[in-house]
This record gives sequence, C-alpha cells and structure tokens, in this order.
Amino acid sequence: MEMLLSLQSFIFISLLSLYLYLYFFTSYKRPAVGFKHYPVVGALPGYLRNRHRFLDWSTEILKHCPKGTAIFYRPGKIHGVFTANPANVEHILKTNFENYPKGQRFVTLLEDFLGRGIFNSDGELWKVQRKTASYEFNTKSLRNFVMDSVRFETLSRLVPILAKASRTGQVLDLQDILERYAFDNICKVAFNFDPGCLGGDGTAGSEFMRAFEDAATLSSGRFRYAFKHMWSVKKFFNIGSERTLKNSIAIVHEFANNIIRSRLEEKTENMEDDLLSRFIGNGKNSTEFLRDIVISFILAGRDTTSSALSWFFWLLASHPKVEQNILKELESIRARNGRSIGATYSFEELRDMHYLHAALSETLRLYPPVPVDSKACRNDDVLPDGTFVGKDWFVAYHAYAMGRMESIWGENCNEYLPERWLEDGIYRPENVFRFPVFHAGPRMCLGKDMAYIQMKSIAASVIERFVVDVQDKDTCPEKVLSLTLRIKDGLHVRVRERCPGAVD
Repeated sequence: MEMLLSLQSFIFISLLSLYLYLYFFTSYKRPAVGFKHYPVVGALPGYLRNRHRFLDWSTEILKHCPKGTAIFYRPGKIHGVFTANPANVEHILKTNFENYPKGQRFVTLLEDFLGRGIFNSDGELWKVQRKTASYEFNTKSLRNFVMDSVRFETLSRLVPILAKASRTGQVLDLQDILERYAFDNICKVAFNFDPGCLGGDGTAGSEFMRAFEDAATLSSGRFRYAFKHMWSVKKFFNIGSERTLKNSIAIVHEFANNIIRSRLEEKTENMEDDLLSRFIGNGKNSTEFLRDIVISFILAGRDTTSSALSWFFWLLASHPKVEQNILKELESIRARNGRSIGATYSFEELRDMHYLHAALSETLRLYPPVPVDSKACRNDDVLPDGTFVGKDWFVAYHAYAMGRMESIWGENCNEYLPERWLEDGIYRPENVFRFPVFHAGPRMCLGKDMAYIQMKSIAASVIERFVVDVQDKDTCPEKVLSLTLRIKDGLHVRVRERCPGAVD
C-alpha cells in the first residue's frame, strides 16, 4: 500500500511540476491561425489551460482559421486535424469513407464501456449490426410502437410529475426527468422492457442510470488526459476515476445482462419483433455481443434526445417570441383537427409542426448532442481544403464549432433563430455535411426520425400545458463534455400550468 501511495504521489508531483512549468515559463499567445505549438510538447500548454472549456476554446481557434481546419498535436503521438469545413466533413464521412474508420484508439478507449457495439466497431462487425438494425428502423410497426410508447410515457408519467410540481412549487431538474423519460422509452422500443424509471417505481433503473452517466463521463474523459497512457496506469492499479469507472461498468453490464437473460428465457414465438429480438435471431450471437448492442442503443436513445431537449427548454426560456410562435402553431393544428389540449398528437400532426421542428433543429445546431466526433486516418490523405492528413492521425469534425461559423450560417450564426430553417413557413432541411448532427454518409443515424418524433411530442405536450421557468435563464449553463453534451448539475426549473388560450 505504501508503495502504491508513493507511486501516486510521484505521478502527481511530476504532472504538477510539468503543468506549472508549461503554465508559467512558456509564453502563450493565440496565433493568427490554428493551435499554438511548442517544441516537444506541441499544443499541450494551451490544451492544459483550456481543457475545462475545450469546446469553446477549439471553436475560437477554428473560427480564426480561413479554411476552418487546424492541425493539433501533443505528446504521445497524438497528432491530428480538427475541422469545421463542410467539404472536409463530406470527404471524411462519405467520399473517402473507407479511409476513415473509428480507429484503434477510439475503440480501445471506449471498449470497456461500449464493447464492440455498433458505435464502437468498424468493418464487417459494424456492417452486420448496421444491416440488422436498419431492418427494424425501416418498419412502420416501429413508428407506431414509438408513438404508443411516447403517448404512454407522456400522459401517464411526465405530465403528472409536472402537474404535481406546478401545484407544490417544487423545483425540478428537467434534464434528469428528460433522461429518465428517454431511458424508459428506448428500453420499451428497443428491448420491449419497461424499467419504470420516470414513474419512480424502477429502483434498478435509477441505479443503472447513475452508473451509466458515470461510465459515459469517465470513459470520454480518457480522451482528454494530458498523457495518453495515464488512464491505463490508473486502470492497472485500480485507483481513482478508473476504479469508479470499473464499478459503474459492472452495474451497467449487470442491468443489460438481466434484460438479455429475461428475453432469452421467453419462448421465441412469444417474443415481440423489436430490435433486441432481431439480434437474438437464431441464437448464434453471444450474450456479451448482445450486451454491447443493448448498451449502445441505450446511449443513442437516452442521452441524445434528452441532451437536445434540455438545451431546447433553456433556450426557450430566454426567447419568448419563439415560444409564442410554437404555441400559435399548436393552436392552429388543434383547431384544424378539432383537438382539445391534453390529447397527444398523431404522427401526421407532428409532421405538420414545421416551426417546432425548426426550433429543435436550431437547438441542435447550437448545442449538438455529439459536439465532436473523431475518426482515424487509415492511409495518408489530403482533405478538399488542402490539409494533409497522415496515416494514423485522428480527424475530428467539430459539429459544435460548425454551428458557430459565419461561413456556414452567416453573421447571425450565434443567434437562436428558428426562422433560418423555414421557407414560406415550411421546414427546409439543411445539407447534412453543413449540419452533421445526425452524422452523415454510410453511418447516418438510423434513429433520426424517431428522435424528432419523441422530441416534438414531448415539447408540444409540455409547452401547451405548462410555463417552464428556468432558473438563471440568462446565464449559459456550464457544459459537461461526456459522450454527449450535457448541462452540468442539471436544468433547474419551476413549472406552472398554462391558462387555456394564454400566450405569455
């Protein structure tokens, strides 16, 4: 034990000494373009200073680069490119797709948590999973199941929670509520299993969610170590964040395994035609493989939509005109179809919500759930803007920065303006390589339509019934850069019931 403590102390003192040296004895001035690189240590000094605000720091850098692309390297052979150039994004995600897999570093860092699920695999393993999942996502029965699940979760759980808080004046963490909602929904849709997490009767589900959140945050934190092998040293000695990560992953795996065990014990003829059933198939897939599938789709279904909606309600609180326009659109749809407040909307009615769709897309532009995504370069390449990319370099497209580029969105790129998505009142989709929030190319998100169904259903049901008063609405919340973009410490709100016909 003493030897272990001595090693920890030595590592800590060494890192602290290096940090202080770089901080106080190297002059740092932001260059005209790109990241500032020093001999030997590369961009490490600036990175250490700005690691806590990496998204905004790297966005500032890219905005000052004429091509929207910057080279980045630091010790440990971490060498790569950040880009916010749509032409480069198209090249990486589509034109030269085969040259830009996830890569070994990405897979290794997330393998403990995600295994070799669809979001952490390449080649044939990815193609098999993609093909299997695409069958389910393309069925009309899935859309109907999603609608039924959203209707139940909204009317039976979400609305009663908000109504009670309205009567009692309780402060709610809306981000936590939305995460629980999304977790229940994806479990029902993908695995035909209801954890009852939002309803308060899912103890196991609540424990899983806490562990899942910790596992996602700590796994993504491995990418941001100053020295790339530091996490593996901590893992070897089972100390610090790696010990917490190990314990969290054990809880996540147990929960996923219980879902799989329960489904395998059912008779095949009684199994619903859901996503998990397709992967169980003829019984050739291992339990470990099925577990990776379960975890990957929970990540996709829970964290992305809840992240987007949390930022949406925060933005809405300081943009009352946008809220008024959404209310007017909902009132028009209700009047046209003879629908009263309180009834959930049909798929066709959701499709008619062009302004709400635009408001959600504008949220995703400014606060994409996956703000930065990286690939590995298999062979030397040159991007369309002329940037050289070496073999084994990483290449990261920066969706967060892209949403703030004047070259893409104009001088008002920092404004929350849903109208930029509308043409004569009709929603106009943007080129996916200018707006890669749902990825693009062969790995385009299969659940995009399902995500919009869920987000529009929740937003419409909440907005027409309640006024959501966000605390500190004029201060941008601190961001948590996990595998998705979350609000640190949650989104604290009070809700009050909206008077029928009133527009605040």
